[in-house]
Amino acid sequence: MKKMIIGIASQQDIRARALAIARGDHRPRAGEPKIWFTSMRSLAEVLSDDNRALLRVIREHKPESLSRLAELTGRAPSNLSRTLKTMEHYGLVEMRRDVRTVRPVVNASEFVIQAA
Repeated sequence: MKKMIIGIASQQDIRARALAIARGDHRPRAGEPKIWFTSMRSLAEVLSDDNRALLRVIREHKPESLSRLAELTGRAPSNLSRTLKTMEHYGLVEMRRDVRTVRPVVNASEFVIQAA
């Protein structure tokens, strides 16, 4: 698995950075965060102990569906779906859709946090 670099900055700074990239004034270098949070609190909610344990279960067991993941974790499917949707929004997991199922795949096993 790869490392995922996460940045923490104000919404204003994140927006200014995105606009600079769009204008061509800034080229992101290797090692710069690709995922941004506006506060440590929001990062802590997404990467809580429970959610990191969930990522570990997905990585180790490679469940073929959300229902199988619910069995492995003992969490309600609706709760899992909501949590995974949030993690997918931030790029932490990918939800691969097969013909009849949705299979979660973890995109990183390590996280490096850079706070401005």
